[in-house]
Amino acid sequence: MRSAMGALLLVSTGCFAEQLPLRFAITDGWAMPMVQIERGRPTQGIIPDIMTSLATQVGMSAQFHVLSRARLDGAMKHGEVDLRCYVSPDWVDDKSGDYLWSVPLFFQRDLLVGMPGAPGPVVPADLAQQAIGTVLGYTYPTLQPLFDSRNLRRDNARSQDQVLEKLLAGRYRYGVTNQWALDWFNQRHTADRQLQIVAVLQERQLSCYLRDNPAIPTQRILRTLVKMKTSGEIDAIVQLYTGRSESTGAQSGSP
Repeated sequence: MRSAMGALLLVSTGCFAEQLPLRFAITDGWAMPMVQIERGRPTQGIIPDIMTSLATQVGMSAQFHVLSRARLDGAMKHGEVDLRCYVSPDWVDDKSGDYLWSVPLFFQRDLLVGMPGAPGPVVPADLAQQAIGTVLGYTYPTLQPLFDSRNLRRDNARSQDQVLEKLLAGRYRYGVTNQWALDWFNQRHTADRQLQIVAVLQERQLSCYLRDNPAIPTQRILRTLVKMKTSGEIDAIVQLYTGRSESTGAQSGSP
């Protein structure tokens, strides 16, 4: 699937050649529908589509930096990137106040999922000692006490999609994912091979944040994000890829 904004993504760097770029952080652990990364560059997905539209509306080109989770905080702190989206303040180590936060833009459901036909629901604390599929560098607050007690142990993969592929292949019985990634994954498989939700671990609102730097039109960026959210543009991009309404979390079409 490729949205109209996907085409803008590929040509945006040439449209504002005389302008300083707006530099976005992309996490290499993300998977579709959040982003598709080819040869180190995002080519489509919810997050780059939104970022490209934002840059266009503020009159700048979009420049993407694909980084590991471990490098994100440092890249923002040292000015390597200007803006990071789909993030909670709880995930940011630097509490210096050198950043400005947007209004909430996204709704995320963190899920524990099982293999096709897995019985549910389950209570994670009641699980026997076993490996759980996780993404390298990601934190899972609701499961961390169980990891600390060694009742459960992490089996890390490089990306969210790899977690789900390993789960389907039987490498472990349960993995952690978000609703977007699960919907996208299940759309590519027949009903008898679709992964099952066995527990909702956490629900939260996520935002964008940017460096408070006079070289960046920070207030224009924040106002534009508000406009994109209130106009329904962000929700429409999410629904284009997932068939799920961002405001309610309800799915409007069959997988």
